[in-house]
Amino acid sequence: MTGPKEKIDKVVLAYSGGLDTSVILKWLQVEYGCEVVTFTADLGQGEELDPARRKAERAGVTEIHIEDLRETFVRDFVFPMFRANAQYEGLYLLGTSIARPLIAKRLVEIAAETGADAIAHGATGKGNDQVRFELNAYALNPDIRVIAPWREWDLNSRAKLIDWAERHQIEIPRDKRGEAPFSVDANLLHASSEGKVLEDPAEEAPSYVYQRTVDPEAAPDKPEYVEIGFERGDAVSVNGEALSPAALLAKLNELGGKHGVGRLDLVENRFVGMKSRGIYETPGGTILLAAHRGIEQITLDRGAAHLKDELMPRYAELIYNGFWFTPEREMLQALIDKSQEHVDGTVRVKLYKGSANVVGRSSPHSLYSEEHVTFEEDAVYDQKDAEGFIKLNALRLRLLGKRK
Repeated sequence: MTGPKEKIDKVVLAYSGGLDTSVILKWLQVEYGCEVVTFTADLGQGEELDPARRKAERAGVTEIHIEDLRETFVRDFVFPMFRANAQYEGLYLLGTSIARPLIAKRLVEIAAETGADAIAHGATGKGNDQVRFELNAYALNPDIRVIAPWREWDLNSRAKLIDWAERHQIEIPRDKRGEAPFSVDANLLHASSEGKVLEDPAEEAPSYVYQRTVDPEAAPDKPEYVEIGFERGDAVSVNGEALSPAALLAKLNELGGKHGVGRLDLVENRFVGMKSRGIYETPGGTILLAAHRGIEQITLDRGAAHLKDELMPRYAELIYNGFWFTPEREMLQALIDKSQEHVDGTVRVKLYKGSANVVGRSSPHSLYSEEHVTFEEDAVYDQKDAEGFIKLNALRLRLLGKRK
């Protein structure tokens, strides 16, 4: 396939047990002649992980790491990101992007724990994930070696992968032999689908693409209200019940999915330069974003709120491009976290036919003053003061106007 390989004794592979990573596991053993350690993360993708263990065992792997990282994922990655209200290109809630730094972190840590020389991943040479895995890995261990088979081998089609798998006695389930209609990535925050039947952005996505949300047209005809409690910018309860970060997001996914909330059809700009079309389902995240903005509306000062909104696109782009473990992201995070000190309270969200709309918010730290904004008589605001305020702000405009 290629020339002589760099000497590698042991490599930690991000392993799902699917066709691609099953081939990669064997390919590493054949092409590099190295020992392979597998790492499989449960990030709430909703798949049984025992089959991955059994497949790794049958492939001769003796060091198999399968870890439930759902709480870590939501607490340390999803929630900090939602404090920023982060949306890439104004729409995408970064469900795939935010999972990559955690996976990269564990790959590097397991490599250190097991004495491995390198890590390996199954991301293709066309996508963003290769960048995210590797930038985050290098940030944590500048000397780590990375093997990216899709950039090395010539198995550039599903037919070639299956042929290679058969020649090397790799088990392929019957339902995996046909051409996949689209590619799926999933975790507790979202499910995304790309490729194949979705590649023409002019064509509406087939209904069978959607996995986590009912069609909004088929959603219940009666709206449902959900109350979300916040402390220091993080959601801590749903309808008065205190929940862990992962359990809370799972609960919001259930509620949002039932009402068709969180569907997104997006043509985005990949970091590597091309545009791609994806279908994203983020039911719980969509509710959470609406609720977090709702509580910020009454607890954040205007200057702080507007500064956050100015910085948000930059913060979101850092996550999308793979720069989680960087000084600039950490600096922005410190600013964002400082803004959340008084973001406490409860938000009521109305779920109906694909929408999640804030209909009520309250906080012990509210800056909203009904006394100041009332249309009735008040004793706290002198409306005559507005005249001077307007004249001072109009001064430069009037001088410009006279010059013209």
